[in-house]
Amino acid sequence: MFDQIAQHIPYQHLQYKNITITVKRLDRVHPQISGNKFFKLKYNLLAAQHMGRTRLLTFGGAYSNHIAATAYAAHLFGFKSVGIIRGEELANQPLNATLSTAEQFGMRLVFVSREVYRQKQQVEYLAELHTEFPEHYVIPEGGTNALAIQGCKEILSEYDQENFDVICCAVGTGGTIAGMIEASLPHQHVLGFSALKGDFLQQEVAQLLIKPKSNWRVIDDYCQGGYAKTTHQLIQFIKGFEQTYAIPLEHIYTAKLFFGLFDLIDQQHFPAYSKILVMHTGGLQGRLASL
Repeated sequence: MFDQIAQHIPYQHLQYKNITITVKRLDRVHPQISGNKFFKLKYNLLAAQHMGRTRLLTFGGAYSNHIAATAYAAHLFGFKSVGIIRGEELANQPLNATLSTAEQFGMRLVFVSREVYRQKQQVEYLAELHTEFPEHYVIPEGGTNALAIQGCKEILSEYDQENFDVICCAVGTGGTIAGMIEASLPHQHVLGFSALKGDFLQQEVAQLLIKPKSNWRVIDDYCQGGYAKTTHQLIQFIKGFEQTYAIPLEHIYTAKLFFGLFDLIDQQHFPAYSKILVMHTGGLQGRLASL
């Protein structure tokens, strides 16, 4: 069924200084299961169906694109869903756009403390969740596991492999970039722009790869202070970018990606006339209302 709802993914070409940037509009692959989440969920949902599971359980923060996409995918494919949400204080606050979208599509939101949330990969905590939510198919935070990486390998088409020197994407949990690194050809360089503060993602992505490769890098120079954080400079960039190119951005992932890419071009980081492919990974439900 995933293949039936997948639409042709359009490309949009931008010119910035002497560099042509091609944007692969993954945000257009599906109106709700948008961007990379479509590919990360594909084989996980097929596995859940094969196992006869009727319920999904997953994890995410208040601005998690994965939470919103999983809620809709569960609704579409006939699953019930539970989201374990980081931050118990959120239970007494109005839901933001991401969480209200998830609840709208039937996801039960369970708010836990940050201390508890950090246990999300521990066997003991997962066993407790299994007792509380039996027969649930568990999908990790951000949807990142081996099945997600298998799906993200499909993001790069033969056309993409043959026609671009540099492939850029935003990075959260690392599953998307891991899939594209595995699918990339030796002459290509894969560059990830971290939405999180710290250089730990370089090591975490390396651990996700089946075979080591050297044609990639993750940088956190443009994370604007950390996950879901922003600056006045980034907001002004979003407004100018959207006015110039008519491509919507959100401040958590895609804006940081383009902000960083443009800065690298300003620094002449890329050879003249490089062919750069940028993945627009969606998440537009998390867009600031003030934009």
